[in-house]
Amino acid sequence: MSMSEEIDSGRRDLLTYATIGAGVVASGAAVWPMIDQMNPSADVLSLSVLRVDVSGVEVGTQLTVKWRGKPVFIRRRTEADIALGRSIALNELVDPVARNANIARTADAADGNRTIDAAGEWLVMMGVCTHLGCVPLGDAGDFGGWFCPCHGSHYDSAGRIRKGPAPENLPVPVSKFVDDTTIQLGENV
Repeated sequence: MSMSEEIDSGRRDLLTYATIGAGVVASGAAVWPMIDQMNPSADVLSLSVLRVDVSGVEVGTQLTVKWRGKPVFIRRRTEADIALGRSIALNELVDPVARNANIARTADAADGNRTIDAAGEWLVMMGVCTHLGCVPLGDAGDFGGWFCPCHGSHYDSAGRIRKGPAPENLPVPVSKFVDDTTIQLGENV
């Protein structure tokens, strides 16, 4: 190969790489607005956190709120509910996993791993049956918790599946007390 052929080959390579690089940058600039528009808007992000005043929730009662389009059960449990929940051996549970977004994913379903306070008085759960997405009835069923009449799933006083076709415990969403009477669902972004 002669010297002029080598120079022409080098120029060709340079032009090829420069053209490919420019094409990649132009494609990225054209595609980015399309990808960016898929991010949630400000009004959607504002719905990702909900603060609930629980000052009026009496012991032994439940408040249901709508969060992210789904019902959330907030129950203030009685001493009897807490004692019943803590008396259940883990080997009696259908689903041995806590399903609590506030703690380790592998945590067991002990009663204390299902509540959002150390005393075990406050239970916050998604109110959607894990079988087919029905809404279970509170203070019903064979175990002092919830009953899904659609297909017969029974949950106990800690929201753990005990009998029926549901495969998992009712999930506990990201939640915490932000003061003595306010529970926050979700995280600030």
